Amino acid sequence: MTQAKTGEIELVYFAWVRERLGRDSERLALPGDVDSVARLIDWLAAIDTDHADALAARERLVVAVNRERAGPDHPVRAGDEIAVFPPVTGG
Repeated sequence: MTQAKTGEIELVYFAWVRERLGRDSERLALPGDVDSVARLIDWLAAIDTDHADALAARERLVVAVNRERAGPDHPVRAGDEIAVFPPVTGG
């Protein structure tokens, strides 16, 4: 991850999340009241219709914070790298 400005997070998107957003990553200023994965997803979904569409199936999303899988209550802080992707399946 490149050096983030104070108060920013780096978001990285994979698979159909990336396709629906039309980008593979973005850097955003983290609002002060967004302190967990669940609140982050809620906030992102409210940004615009692209984010709302990409994040609509929240129960199917997997989130990693700084490359470690994270649940809804996991803390989110400025400088974190947050990856959002669908469940990985194999066969």
